[in-house]
Amino acid sequence: MRRLVLAAVIGFGFLANSGCIINQYSSDPNDRMQELLNESENLRQIQGEWRRFWMIDQPSHLTPIRVHGGVGP
Repeated sequence: MRRLVLAAVIGFGFLANSGCIINQYSSDPNDRMQELLNESENLRQIQGEWRRFWMIDQPSHLTPIRVHGGVGP
């Protein structure tokens, strides 16, 4: 009996992790499309946040031409 309960708990754990039990998106096609568009927009914006975090969106100071941003001759 103990093995049966343990097997059921382990089986339920595998099913819960596979995504078979809970559906993330709505069943209505219009709502589902809106949810997918919102999710993809968030994923698109993360690239800019990552670049700003690592400060690679700034010009490099190691370029051979020094650009100081002031008024030139």
